[in-house]
Amino acid sequence: MTQSKRSSFAPDLLAGKRILITGGGTGLGRGVARHLVEHGAEVHLWGRRPNVLEEAAAEAAGSRPGSAHIQTVDVRDGDGVDAAMEALWQEHGPLTSVVNNAAANFIAPTESLSPRAFEAVSGTIMKGSFHTTHAAGKRWIAAGLPGSVLSTLTTWVWTGSAFVTPSAMAKAAVHSMTMSLAVEWARYGIRLNAVAPGPIPTDYAWEMLNPTDKSSVGATQADQIPMGRTGTIEELANLTIFLLSDACDYLTGQTIAMDGGQMLAGPGTFAGLTSMTADDWAAAREKSKAASAAPKAQRS
Repeated sequence: MTQSKRSSFAPDLLAGKRILITGGGTGLGRGVARHLVEHGAEVHLWGRRPNVLEEAAAEAAGSRPGSAHIQTVDVRDGDGVDAAMEALWQEHGPLTSVVNNAAANFIAPTESLSPRAFEAVSGTIMKGSFHTTHAAGKRWIAAGLPGSVLSTLTTWVWTGSAFVTPSAMAKAAVHSMTMSLAVEWARYGIRLNAVAPGPIPTDYAWEMLNPTDKSSVGATQADQIPMGRTGTIEELANLTIFLLSDACDYLTGQTIAMDGGQMLAGPGTFAGLTSMTADDWAAAREKSKAASAAPKAQRS
């Protein structure tokens, strides 16, 4: 088991940084927010449920009251995102960084997906990342300010993955956006990078990606990772802190895999689910419905 380690960074490394995290009320975004605050940052958390955001902000702020703020935003709504960004800019000042973390995902045979289901996943990831990046980027450019965008992806951007096709497609689009805008906006001092973490267990999302107890899902199984374990929030936070700091101003357009060697050993995808029967999928749907209905403080 991995033990918590002392931070490798100075506690004021992110002092003066104002960082927006979409999907910041739950999961990876919520976990990373606390570490950014601990290193001097002011964080802004976007999500769709105010009560969850309030809990996340209180957790992130810790002993630094006023260091975490929230806005209720649906990142799929471009006009809503722009309005929220303008309100943030006017009330708190310009952002220094954006973390595109909002996501949606579930396991399903692709032939069973409805257009609405596809839009729910792809819209949150692809449209949400673009709307948020665009809203911040155009303001940085207009004001002559530098900026940094960091998107949370997966190694599926290189390999694809069965049974999560909308997510794989959308994250590949954000990977492409990262490379495209890194070139287009470099002259303005705006950097775009992405991280592609391997499995890091979080509430709710982990349940949704393990559809049945008997499934052999390579994307979430620790015994199929060369390091023999899943990753931790602390490890993801360390990489995030470095990428958002002033320590790597020459790094842009990169998606960095941090997966314990999983992708190199054999794509960490959901290909193992090809063995599931129709009855297995029916049971999986019931399990996901139950998980969705259950009240969880950490749900996205």
